[in-house]
Amino acid sequence: MTYCIALKLDAGLVCLSDTRTNAGVDNISRYKKTFTWQGEDRAIVLMSAGNLSITQSVIDHLNRAVALGAGGTDGQTETIMNVPSLARLAELVGQEMRQLIDIHGAAIENAGASSGASIIIGGQIGGEPMRLFLVYSAGNFIECGEDTPYFQIGETKYGKPIIDRTLSHGTSLAVGLRTALVSMDLTVRSNLSVGLPLDLTVIENDALRIRTERRIDEHDETYASISMGWDEALKTGLQGLPSLEHWLDEA
Repeated sequence: MTYCIALKLDAGLVCLSDTRTNAGVDNISRYKKTFTWQGEDRAIVLMSAGNLSITQSVIDHLNRAVALGAGGTDGQTETIMNVPSLARLAELVGQEMRQLIDIHGAAIENAGASSGASIIIGGQIGGEPMRLFLVYSAGNFIECGEDTPYFQIGETKYGKPIIDRTLSHGTSLAVGLRTALVSMDLTVRSNLSVGLPLDLTVIENDALRIRTERRIDEHDETYASISMGWDEALKTGLQGLPSLEHWLDEA
């Protein structure tokens, strides 16, 4: 399992993923789940969860298409670096996932594993607004809308409440980053299949470039201070709630 979160704010995107994969208590490994691309007219981030062989193959196909750069009907292959919109990129990724699962899915399931996978794609291309998509194993996808300014994939339940209680479209990048880190810390503490290092990506709105790419490991002092600070804030907040002593005295 893994955990990835993407926040779509008015100021830009904040994306955070862990690197742990778990095939049993004695088979835990680290694999990168976040991938980025940028060019003169685009900045794109992709995060993946689910069957590692499927998601790695999708990334490999995307990168190979960029390297080949030819073969389409107009003399040029449609790639992550030349698609006209992020929605079209979501379609391409969905097609790749569906084809791979059609080819390998039955054999994977017969071996006792799940072929399911999901991918978050976010960023900005040309003059279109910042967009965020969630692509499912079947190849279908949805776009992040006005009512819920985030997507999660993987082990989502532990880190969801803090987002629902604090996040809005108007949240700043700095506060969004803190929210994402707390959400991840809650998940890491509660589920052994999610763990450090973490990969952070921030894309500022209309900048068409990746503002921040950072690997956060167990020695990162800022992450540690966020974790400890949240612990103290919870304890302080709990002490500030009504005491309820009078309930204990009721017959």
